[in-house]
Amino acid sequence: MALEIGIYTKDLELTDRIQDYVQKKVGKLERFLNDIGECRVDLSYIKTARNASDRYIAQITIRGKGFILRSEERSDNMFAAIDATVDKMTRQIDRFKGKHWRKRVGEIEPETTPAVEEEVEEEVVPAIVRRKTFNLEPMHEEEALEQLILLGHDAFFVFYNVDNERVNVLYRRRDGTYGLIDPIIK
Repeated sequence: MALEIGIYTKDLELTDRIQDYVQKKVGKLERFLNDIGECRVDLSYIKTARNASDRYIAQITIRGKGFILRSEERSDNMFAAIDATVDKMTRQIDRFKGKHWRKRVGEIEPETTPAVEEEVEEEVVPAIVRRKTFNLEPMHEEEALEQLILLGHDAFFVFYNVDNERVNVLYRRRDGTYGLIDPIIK
């Protein structure tokens, strides 16, 4: 079964060459992860980017049963951005699958006899190194935005939204605008 890839563009013309390139490169991801339900590729061009090497943006979103993987890369060339995004997605898939999927039970590993012993780097497992607790003050979105700016938190601000009576996260986007995460418990 061939992977169906949805390609969407913004401020960029989707040529046959780009479409074929995306189909070829992103289609290879199906070899690494079998249960892909949806694959979306967003390609865009930002004329007003601060750095000329950040004008072409490629983003891949893969959805499956119980997971969503997303990678985004920027470059001065659309093809380079696509390559970098596919490489990043491959690493994410590898990390998602984990070591226990790589080695199947009963599978014999090929014997290799290297001439020189190689040092094997152990994979570093991310760990929570700091925990923080704080009191949430009920406030409106506008107040939370003011707090984010006043406190000098460039990344995010967690608050209890009075309007929807849920915990929300306000964050600053790369383009200088702000986004709001409004989680819903299923």
